[in-house]
Amino acid sequence: MARVTGIGGVFLRSRDPVRLAAWYRDNLGVPMSEKGTVTFHWLDTATNEYPGTTTMALFAQDTQYIGEPHQRTMLNLRVDDLASLMAKLKARGVEVLPDTEDSEFGMFGWCVDPEGNRIELWEPAEGM
Repeated sequence: MARVTGIGGVFLRSRDPVRLAAWYRDNLGVPMSEKGTVTFHWLDTATNEYPGTTTMALFAQDTQYIGEPHQRTMLNLRVDDLASLMAKLKARGVEVLPDTEDSEFGMFGWCVDPEGNRIELWEPAEGM
């Protein structure tokens, strides 16, 4: 069954990612790297085979990765079967973007919610 299995990450646009990363570190105790990323590991549901992680990453203000310029954030959802879920979304009339990406981290695809927000769907690579 194609379904979402958790939140894979939250991505934020930033006018100054280095400064914003420092603000999250200094004010909220988020252990952001100098590049503006942090990965939280799931302790309750992790297994050796599927450790599960959630990532927060900051992107430059002018990035096109997150979607239209007015979209400040993008939700990344972990899925267990990207191809089936994308087909299911298309069948339901959901706007599904035509490109997918296969990387060392797994397979990625994108859809758009009714308010125009791009959502990233992520089928993690084996062991992620």
